[in-house]
Amino acid sequence: LSALRNSLIVATCAVTISTIMGVLAAVGLAELTKQKALRLAGAMRGLVILPVLVPEIAMAVSALLLFMSMGFALGLSSVIAAHVIFCLSYVTMTVQARLEGMNPQLQEAALDLGLTPTKAFFKVTLPLLAPGIISGALLAFVLSLDDFVITQFTAGVGATTLPLRIYSMVKFGVSPEINALSTLMLVTT
Repeated sequence: LSALRNSLIVATCAVTISTIMGVLAAVGLAELTKQKALRLAGAMRGLVILPVLVPEIAMAVSALLLFMSMGFALGLSSVIAAHVIFCLSYVTMTVQARLEGMNPQLQEAALDLGLTPTKAFFKVTLPLLAPGIISGALLAFVLSLDDFVITQFTAGVGATTLPLRIYSMVKFGVSPEINALSTLMLVTT
């Protein structure tokens, strides 16, 4: 139960942070593209997609080395930080796809009708982005809940998540408890 609680804490925190940052990044990239800063937008898109392309083991070792060099104590906070890094990419790409399919004239119409850019964002753009935001957040939640490799490298003492617990139990043989846990994870995802 404590491993499940840790997994839910990590996944919830990572998804919350990466969803907020991912929406901001996607909107910022769309604005860069709109302002014809194509080189900068292309470089930023490359940085956003990088965690998806880099092998998970390389990201895990890099995160561990970063935390050690900064003197950051390994625990749930280091696992959350590492999960935010890779969840951010998935959320940003999902929201970007939704933004590209959106009609830009809707926001322009809201501005023409007297809304400030901030109000137009919250009353027009954000509701239209909601399906992309929700699907990106759900994807990030499942990926974070299920992650083993990055968690293995960045978890400290007392930061055992459900995948780590299942792995440690499998070393001694497959019991009915492991089957039940695996089934619950499958149903959840």
